[in-house]
Amino acid sequence: MYAIVEIAGQQFKVAKDQKVYVHRLQETEGTKVTFDKVMLVEDKGNVTIGAPAIEGAAVTAKILNHLKGNKVIGARAKSITR
Repeated sequence: MYAIVEIAGQQFKVAKDQKVYVHRLQETEGTKVTFDKVMLVEDKGNVTIGAPAIEGAAVTAKILNHLKGNKVIGARAKSITR
């Protein structure tokens, strides 16, 4: 069983007990979040497609922790004027 869910403006394919890395959400760590924009659900070969979302379907998840990516260094090389 899997579902395609819209989280923070992006679509993710999720399954039960799967960890997904998404952009930072406003909630604190350890809270449960419900996503109701479920686009597609597949269960044992039975596929349900929403237009654009399935009514009454929702996916619940728990925020484990917030991560920071690597620091981005933006250096500019200035041309020498003569």
